Amino acid sequence: MLDADEPVVAAGAYDALSARLVAEAGFPALYMTGFGAAASLLGRPDVGLLTMTEMVDQARRMVDATDLPVIADADTGYGNALNVLRTVRSYEQAGVAALHLEDQVAPKRCGHLDGKQVVPADDMVAKVRAAAAARTDPDLVLIARTDARSVEGLDAALARARRYHEAGADVLFVEAPQTEAEVETVARQLADVPLLFNWAEGGRTPALPMERLRDLGFSIVIFPVSTLLAATQAVRQVLRAIRHTGTPAEAMDRLVPFGEFLDFIGLPEVRDLESRFS
Repeated sequence: MLDADEPVVAAGAYDALSARLVAEAGFPALYMTGFGAAASLLGRPDVGLLTMTEMVDQARRMVDATDLPVIADADTGYGNALNVLRTVRSYEQAGVAALHLEDQVAPKRCGHLDGKQVVPADDMVAKVRAAAAARTDPDLVLIARTDARSVEGLDAALARARRYHEAGADVLFVEAPQTEAEVETVARQLADVPLLFNWAEGGRTPALPMERLRDLGFSIVIFPVSTLLAATQAVRQVLRAIRHTGTPAEAMDRLVPFGEFLDFIGLPEVRDLESRFS
């Protein structure tokens, strides 16, 4: 997919159900959002509370739920370069197609929140080298993310990204450029490397149209939290209806019919298996 002329468009999913919805919508890939995983599993913000094993388990559930390639958030690698060896092997065993590691200080936080800190560039280079050495599947795509823009400035972020590519990253992810001109600079300065654009809904990066991102040469575009925000709004609305009227009757026209939902989550397939093996 990365060799194609079109960007790989990956909608965000935060659990197995949302992963199935991404597949149903016809996307070529899905993105396992760490922000959404924290919200789904803990009901808490993305501030480094989830462990590596919890994130790997969530990735495995999404891989099992669809046939789509999964791009997974692997946060900081959950420790030093030695920890990154285990992290990459664990994600690879879970079946992801790609993962990204970032250069924030642990505990990390969402890339579009204040208060980020980054590790020395040499430390992240060591992590990327460890990640490249850890993979046994040469098709596992390693994405190196730098959050240095908001800490050290754009030039430093670009310099870090270049070093991460030289250390073995296949794709570069410069997080949270704050203007269209900065996005253009990233695309121009790193034009020889596949690039990921984070279309962070409500984040600090400008909301550029897909045509513009295609012209700039981005290889992957992720939409991390659209599904999470949409689900939250829909659940709020139906709960308010029940609380207000005592039943969900007034909201029934906005709900997926029960039988349709059973078909969507695979009940006919389960019944077929039952008839074959019971």
